[in-house]
Amino acid sequence: MGPFDHWPNGLGFDYFYGFMAGDTNQIRPYLFENQTPVGTPGAEGYYLSTDLADHTIEWLESLEAIQPEKPWFAYLAPAATHAPHQAPKELIESFKGQFDMGWDAYREQTFARQKERGIIPTETRLTERPASLAAWESLDEDQKRLHARMMEVFAAYGAQVDQEVGRVLDHVAGLPDAANTLILYIVGDNGASAEGGFDGTLNENAFFNAYLMTPEDMLARIDEIGTERHFNHFPAGWAWAMDTPFQWTKQVASHLGGVRNPMIVKWPARFDAAGEVRTQFLHVIDIAPTILAAAGIAEPRSVNGTAQTPIQGRSFLAALDEAEAPEIRTSQYFEMFVNRAIYQDGWWAGSLAFEPWDPVRGAFDPLSAEWELYNLDEDFSQAEDLAAEHPERLEALKALWWAQAAANNALPLDWRGAERFSAEATGKPNLAGSRTRFVYAGALAGLPESSAPDLKNKSFTVSARVDIPENASGMIFTQGGNTGGWAFYLKDGRLKAAHNYIDVEVYTVESAEALPAGEHEVMMAFAYDGGEQMGQSGTVTLSVGGAEAGTGRIERTTPFKYSLSENQDIGTDTGTPVTYDYQAPFDFEGSLEEVVVDLAP
Repeated sequence: MGPFDHWPNGLGFDYFYGFMAGDTNQIRPYLFENQTPVGTPGAEGYYLSTDLADHTIEWLESLEAIQPEKPWFAYLAPAATHAPHQAPKELIESFKGQFDMGWDAYREQTFARQKERGIIPTETRLTERPASLAAWESLDEDQKRLHARMMEVFAAYGAQVDQEVGRVLDHVAGLPDAANTLILYIVGDNGASAEGGFDGTLNENAFFNAYLMTPEDMLARIDEIGTERHFNHFPAGWAWAMDTPFQWTKQVASHLGGVRNPMIVKWPARFDAAGEVRTQFLHVIDIAPTILAAAGIAEPRSVNGTAQTPIQGRSFLAALDEAEAPEIRTSQYFEMFVNRAIYQDGWWAGSLAFEPWDPVRGAFDPLSAEWELYNLDEDFSQAEDLAAEHPERLEALKALWWAQAAANNALPLDWRGAERFSAEATGKPNLAGSRTRFVYAGALAGLPESSAPDLKNKSFTVSARVDIPENASGMIFTQGGNTGGWAFYLKDGRLKAAHNYIDVEVYTVESAEALPAGEHEVMMAFAYDGGEQMGQSGTVTLSVGGAEAGTGRIERTTPFKYSLSENQDIGTDTGTPVTYDYQAPFDFEGSLEEVVVDLAP
């Protein structure tokens, strides 16, 4: 419905193809072309990374054919290697057994390779494993088998993305102006993610609903890991190993393991150097000014009449020219989930508030929290805390952090965990607003969960007028998918309702008899037991023409978030199915004349 000024096309991109969520299923993503939803691809063997690479190459081919003299800018942002970790089966099998040594030994092997290849200083020390993370040898055989498989899947996922990015770079290398093409390749996402918890998970969204899966939840489905059936994520121990030689992982902005990423730069027409390493401290905010400087374009002071906030970054072209060039970024602050840090002139002060594998967080006092201090010029991996030796320097850096946090609108601090993903708990804006009744004239697909009626932690009804043939099947209403959510549908004439509790349990209720052909008024009513408590049980009642047709219990409901990328669909299912009792897209057979959702106050 618009406005679209904050969609990619409104932010300066002439063409966009991809997904609008923070992450997405690699096999069943919901995609957009510019501002038009193109839905979910259905091709056999589909993978998003391949599709994105194909579209990037096609766009470059068109540009070269139509306007070859025009400079171009392309931003390729694969969903990988964010969860879900998914890859072709044969690629997963190619990594079989390669991680049986476990994360402790793998970390030592990685550390040795990093030194051998000159990626890290020779005097770097390997930091210790956090006390709350298990040693690999302390795991039982089932855990080792499960965890090794999850790492095999992750490795295959990363390998596939490398292949697809490589195809794009190969195409660019064949263009007439290839030597004058600046390539910036950032590898990582604030460090490797520990959101899989101690044992990994079949569903990253379970973590965002404050649930950590156990091996018992997953072992029976180990062969499904890496397929479209799950939003799987590897264990925190592997995330820690992926961040060698640093401490901690993504979410931990207090340490380099949660913020430092490799960046590869190539510009043959400007730089003869190849395979050299630069050590100047840079931040992602320096990339835009570098691109502008490379293109000879001044930073815009206004865009379409709107004054622009000055870019805080600076061009780092000088550092590419000269290995000993002075640092342009002498100070930088960080904060994520109250894990915070400040860098200044080679020194780093950091304060760890919460470990990243803990989705439930209690009271916290940021004023009395402990801080650590590191000299990055002498300690690349942050192996030695110097807080006790330099208390005055630490206090000065702490004061600088508060000043920078205030200047950059990072205050007040919010240390809540999983509940930050709940629209109810946070009061995030929603197109549904305060409405309690939603009337849909018929089929309507692709409405994001954040723009749909919030069904969580309350009673609600979904009713519909239908005209069906005999033994009809198809989706009436669904919100969410295999990561959590609801489905109300017909299967071989029987009315059914299902709730997926974060891929841990699926509860299904069905009518005792099949509906005959013809017109009917059908309803799914959920009576919530929990009052103001979140994620509680309830009862589903199915009715046809006002008469009860079936009833059943839902013992646990998803409290905070059904999905990070699935939609609300009427008359079809654009994402993954809530229950594998049916296969998406599961288009409704017959006429779906009206669907009404009513929320209890």
